[in-house]
Amino acid sequence: MWNADRYVKTLDFATRVHGDQKIPGSTAPYVVHLVKVAAEVQHAWAHSRDFDADLAVTCALLHDSVEDAGVTVEQLEAEFGKAVAAGVSALTKNGALPKPEQMGDSLERLQAQPKDVQLVKLADRITTLEEPPHYWTKEKRLAYRDEAKVILDALGSAHAGLAQRLEARRAAYLAFC
Repeated sequence: MWNADRYVKTLDFATRVHGDQKIPGSTAPYVVHLVKVAAEVQHAWAHSRDFDADLAVTCALLHDSVEDAGVTVEQLEAEFGKAVAAGVSALTKNGALPKPEQMGDSLERLQAQPKDVQLVKLADRITTLEEPPHYWTKEKRLAYRDEAKVILDALGSAHAGLAQRLEARRAAYLAFC
């Protein structure tokens, strides 16, 4: 089970660091995306309690804090510990790399993490395979769907239920392509 006090602390932190950020193409606060990812993790845990839900939920709520909110890995380690900092670091794309190499690098780093962290990436992509921003081209939408398959192939073994949900979302996403 996850620790309710830690969940509230993490949610408060994520809400603060993401501030007025919005979900791309939406007026919804960015924290809504983070809560959706955490809900996917919680749903997975309810069906198979074979992973550290506290670590996974904490990483889910913080997974974009370095990449999108300017938080440092060192700040995360001081606030939430080494395992969370390492997990969020692996979930963060390396902006110093050329864009085509970023996902492969992140997936490679995620494969070195426990499944508790790997499954957060599955949950993240499940939640983002909803209606895309209106300004995305058909090519971008197809590429995003294809990238979901790369994620599924690399990390699907982390959690069978989330892998099935991701594959179903990939199939449904064709309606937006």
